[in-house]
Amino acid sequence: MPDDPIILTNCRAATMLSSETAYGLVENAALVLQGDQIVWVGPAVELPQTYVNLPARNLGGALVTPALIDCHTHIVHGGNRAVEFEMRLQGASYEQVARAGGGIISTVKATRAASEAHLVDAALPIVDAMIAEGVALIEIKSGYGLEREAELRMLRAARRIAKLRPVDIRCTYLGAHAVPPEYTGRADDYISNVCIPILRAAHAEGLVDAVDGFCEGIAFSPAQMARLFDVAVELGLPVKLHAEQLSNLGGAALAARYGALSADHLEYLDEAGVKAMAAAGTVAVILPGAFYTLRETKMPPIDLLRQHKVPMAVATDMNPGSSPMVSLLLAMNMCCTLFRMTPEEALAGATVNAARALGLQGRGQLAAGQRADLAVWRCEHPAELAYRIGYNPLIHRIFGGVF
Repeated sequence: MPDDPIILTNCRAATMLSSETAYGLVENAALVLQGDQIVWVGPAVELPQTYVNLPARNLGGALVTPALIDCHTHIVHGGNRAVEFEMRLQGASYEQVARAGGGIISTVKATRAASEAHLVDAALPIVDAMIAEGVALIEIKSGYGLEREAELRMLRAARRIAKLRPVDIRCTYLGAHAVPPEYTGRADDYISNVCIPILRAAHAEGLVDAVDGFCEGIAFSPAQMARLFDVAVELGLPVKLHAEQLSNLGGAALAARYGALSADHLEYLDEAGVKAMAAAGTVAVILPGAFYTLRETKMPPIDLLRQHKVPMAVATDMNPGSSPMVSLLLAMNMCCTLFRMTPEEALAGATVNAARALGLQGRGQLAAGQRADLAVWRCEHPAELAYRIGYNPLIHRIFGGVF
């Protein structure tokens, strides 16, 4: 039975706890699980006597880490944008595609036409691929409906996924993702008449865990985002923000003023924004998939984030336009190769710091009291997870203590 305690033996444990060893690595480790909780982790020789005679599972020298967490995705949507991929290869920029009526708006049209069942069916293969790479928790944003029923339908579809697959889902309302065609040139009216009322309706239905927005010249200004965030605060919902992806509008500093869980993308982030995030405890979510797909050259300021001790999370940003990437392992590799993050930073970014970016306690580390979401890997060293490209070394994913 899942509630019966069990010992996992003969493994290395990358606990991702702060310690003198990289990755919080424990050699020849043992872990004791009971129900959906970790109750003990440490060197096998130090296993308390009370656990010695429990049933044991020999992991054959495998590496154990916290299960992975993808803290920024747009998995639920209609259609795809493969044709726009071709356009960009022919020289069109992301902004040019958007201003020509493509980009987010093209996905809005497909999403508005999709039923909840269709949205779920389209998302499940992506979710399955993430689960197969050791992911146990996925954040899913709305933002491709941009009108009441379609936005609510997206959020309901995201909630539905957690009932159909062994994965936890966090739902983020991203109504301030783009100005829909019917409100062209009237972004303020859209925020007042559509975006805020939908947020209130979604919150009343229990569909929202956090509120996000796209603060950019082709989307919404800091002042417009502040109006939405004021309502989020009123409703007791945490906020996060797509910020400084294409230019520096001060979005990260705005997010920090609201105590945001995270600011995401951040290629154009300056030191003032970094300092604001550090003071607020706001996590920097690094998204190499969009950087790669859009062939950007401006990199996020990783050294500044390190210098000011801003936690860095890593996510796929899985979306149909700027980051059609499903693999969080690949995102970890890209962060190292493109942005010079270390493999340890990348793994922390997909575990403990990803949990922080979602405001979650008890996730993302191997320690007593943490949820028993673990990944068991065919690896000798944790750096292998960010080192290989196109290879999945997962042996087992343990979700809530269940193999």
